[in-house]
Amino acid sequence: MSIQPDGRYLDDRPYEPDPGTEARHADMDMANWRLIFRRFREHKLGYFSALFLLISYLSLPIAGFIAPYSPNFRHADHLYAPPQGIHLFHEGSFIGPHVYPITAEVDMEDFSWKYIPDTENPAKLQFFCEGNYYKLAGLFRTNRHLVCAPEGATIFLFGSDRLGRDVFSRILYGAQLSLTVGLVGITVSFVIGIVLGSIAGYFGGFLDWIINRVIEILRSLPELPLWLALSAAVPSHWSPVAVFFIISIILGILDWPGLARAVRSKFLSLREEEFVRAAEMMGAKPSRVIRKHLLPNFLSHLIASATLSIPAMILGETALSFLGLGLRAPAVSWGVMLNDAQNLASIEIYPWTAIPMLPIIIVVLAFNFFGDGLRDALDPNRS
Repeated sequence: MSIQPDGRYLDDRPYEPDPGTEARHADMDMANWRLIFRRFREHKLGYFSALFLLISYLSLPIAGFIAPYSPNFRHADHLYAPPQGIHLFHEGSFIGPHVYPITAEVDMEDFSWKYIPDTENPAKLQFFCEGNYYKLAGLFRTNRHLVCAPEGATIFLFGSDRLGRDVFSRILYGAQLSLTVGLVGITVSFVIGIVLGSIAGYFGGFLDWIINRVIEILRSLPELPLWLALSAAVPSHWSPVAVFFIISIILGILDWPGLARAVRSKFLSLREEEFVRAAEMMGAKPSRVIRKHLLPNFLSHLIASATLSIPAMILGETALSFLGLGLRAPAVSWGVMLNDAQNLASIEIYPWTAIPMLPIIIVVLAFNFFGDGLRDALDPNRS
């Protein structure tokens, strides 16, 4: 400190900026998407759920490579085989990944299959081996697999079903349909919901009245019976691919009213804002006002709604397929697999046939956590 001629004190120490002030300025200079990502990363459950979902969707094209068997390949001598463990050590010595061959026997007391492992003859697993043919990414026919069991042995990580099909392989193949149906359905739902909601909220009047009456009628109908009725109308002779797209469209058509109502209410409040009026006075057409000025202000809600609606689509397909009104064999989805496991007596004896429930639960929870984290990141003022 030094004293000036006029008697004032002057602090001659070097200037040290406040770290909190610097952090706030850095936040203001940061791009918006980086701020959103940083806030989203702080939501641990949402962040790790997003990584899990990303890995899951990236693995869909190579499901055939990861799966040891094709989805409908039958092991006639291994009906209801239990899950097999992969071992590294045999009799205290490390010999690498291997399984023990199993032999089927009939238990005459409860009339079930029992499998006896041959622990004297370990079967070493083969990697990047040749097995059943499949189409990689749906385009290239190949028979190369990540892992295979040697001849005379099997590798059933989650056991086998009543026809001797590997449950683990069928779960991987089933993910291709069960995870994709949500994306197709949400696309249909968003196109219809955004278009009709935008028209109702921006133009109002008679169009708004008509669209609202349609929304009220659809929301008043019982959802499950309506699903059943529409699904039952799908011809049974259609191919699995055609049935898949029809089911996706049905789920999307029945999901749009909620989104349309949310878009309408938001547009009703935004259309009176000054920036919208200024765009209209400059001669912007209604389609441009909606596309360039109104929708971007509603984008965060749309993105969060999409992530929270996809699990409902997945559960809808699972429910329809479980009831036998959705996808049907030979198509493979998680709902179709659960349809094969409807017999409670079989589940009591062979509990691993109910394992397809686990990926459904995990994926739905991951989408919900991801949606919550994304919604918090896009709307930091949300309590």
